[in-house]
Parts: sequence; C-alpha cells; structure tokens
Amino acid sequence: MAIGDITLTSAMRANLVSLQSTEQLLGRTQERLATGKRVNSAIDNPTNFFAARAHTQRADLLNGLKDNISEAIQTVKASDNGVKAVNGTIEALRGIVAQARSAQTSTTSAADLQGLTTQYNELIRQLNNTVQDSGYKGVNFLSSGSLTVNFNEQASSSLQMQGFNGSASGLAISGGTQTGSGTLTSAQLTGGTSLDGIEATLNVALGKLRTESAGLASNLSILTTRQQFITDMVNTLAEGATKLTVADTNEEGANMLLLQTRQQLGVTALSLSAEANASVLRLF
Repeated sequence: MAIGDITLTSAMRANLVSLQSTEQLLGRTQERLATGKRVNSAIDNPTNFFAARAHTQRADLLNGLKDNISEAIQTVKASDNGVKAVNGTIEALRGIVAQARSAQTSTTSAADLQGLTTQYNELIRQLNNTVQDSGYKGVNFLSSGSLTVNFNEQASSSLQMQGFNGSASGLAISGGTQTGSGTLTSAQLTGGTSLDGIEATLNVALGKLRTESAGLASNLSILTTRQQFITDMVNTLAEGATKLTVADTNEEGANMLLLQTRQQLGVTALSLSAEANASVLRLF
C-alpha cells in the first residue's frame, strides 16, 4: 500500500513513527538480553565487531597450538619413561658384571658362567626393545627422533627437539650379544672385553642417560611454561573480545522496562489521536 493511499493526521503519524521506533529498540534490547552481547553484528558497531572477531580467531589458533604442545609433552614423557627403564636395565647389567667378577675368586662352574652370559645378553635385548617401544605418535627420542613445536600462529617461535640413540650400540655398551652365545670364561664376556672395560662402558652409558634425561627435563619445562603462557593469552584474548561486545544486563533490563512503558504510552497517544477523527461521526 502506498503511503499516500491513506491520509493520517500529523499527530497520528508522529505517534505511529514513535511506536515503530520503540518497537525497533525493543527488538534490539531483547536481542542483547538473549545473547548477552551489545554487539551482535557489524551493523551494531563495525569497529568493535571486527576487533572482537580478530581476538577470537587468534585465540582459536592458539588453542590449536596448545593441543600440539600437549602432544609434545606426552612425547617427552614417553621418552623419559624409556630413559628410566633403560637406566634400570643398565643397573641390572652392572649387577651381572659384579657377579661375574665374584666368580673369578670362587669355584664357579662353566654352566654358571654360561647362565650369567645368557642373562647379560637377554638384558641387552630387553634394553633395545625398551628403546624401540618408547615412541609416542611415531616420534621416539630414544631412537634419534626429532620434533618441532610451534609456539605462535606465525611459526616464528618454536622449539626444536632432537633425540639420541639410546640402544646398547648407541650407548656404546660393550660385551654380550643378542643371541646368548659366549661364556664368562677368563673374566670376560662375549667379544673378549674385560669386565673392567665392560663396567666402564656401563658407567659412561649411565652418564649419557643422565645428560639426555636433563635435556628432556629442560624441554619439558619449556613446553609446560609455553602451554601455560598460551592458556593465559587465550584467556586474555577472550576477555578482550568479551569486553568489546558484552552487554550490561542491568542497563538493558532497565531499557526494556522503559521501552515497554513508552510503547504503552504510544499506543494510548495513538488512540487519543484517533478519537479526534472519530468525533466527526457525531455530526451525523
């Protein structure tokens, strides 16, 4: 219907426009109360809307990085578990060497010496198996694995972690084989290495494990620190986005009461304006 089809008095049109304006304000206030935001679209406030969106998008990206850091932390922990197990195995190897040394001064049968050799070889095999089983999601720091963890969305800040060879050969442990052959005759293990020499390589291996374990601990500390930093940064970004768009529910509640009152008054005013035209009927 065209505007000129029905002629309204100036008072009625003014009241009608006021009611329409009040209705729009009521709708906006209801939306703010329902969503808890005073900026729900770019129309409400373009600057705040897009600034809040940028904060939210960056927070989402950082949350993704935090998940990667969590996985990296688990990888380091898996490797640390492996280091502890390898360390325990080496201590057991030292025990075998100590028994073999005691056998030098006692009457020990060839079968006993063969048994010690078999135990030594089995421990070597288990050490290597432990190293192979110390990976997490395809990364094994005890098998010279490497991993790069990014700390920001531009990948300009990262931590590069490099593993080491934690097997018997990688730790340069001498003596023994993985087949169980050889005996501890003449105070030697398979390969002809003296007991003192074997014990020396075990001590060096323990020292290397302590050094690598310290490196893992350092990486773990860096990862946990950055994880907490990202958590705090995400909270800061979320808080910033909220402050740019959040609605004051007390204020909006007061607005709602005022607008409802204004709407009722507008309807009453429009009714009074219509009565002036209705009085014409009394002339007939």
